[in-house]
Amino acid sequence: MSADGQPHRLQAARLLRSKWTAAVPLNKEKHFIVTALIAPEAPGTHVDAVMLEAVLTGRCLTLRWRELRDPAQWLQGWR
Repeated sequence: MSADGQPHRLQAARLLRSKWTAAVPLNKEKHFIVTALIAPEAPGTHVDAVMLEAVLTGRCLTLRWRELRDPAQWLQGWR
């Protein structure tokens, strides 16, 4: 949260190597790190998705980066 009580705004370009905690862990996978930014195939377009890697297992998953804004699913940082 920022000083005015609003959630921080995410910027796709700054997500690489950021750390996330799953609000509801699956398969004991709780901590993740963004390992890749995925842009659509059209040249010059913005980042559409990110690849997250589970720290515990190394399993990767891909999701739209805006899904990280949902606090019911993801918390920024490792907690």
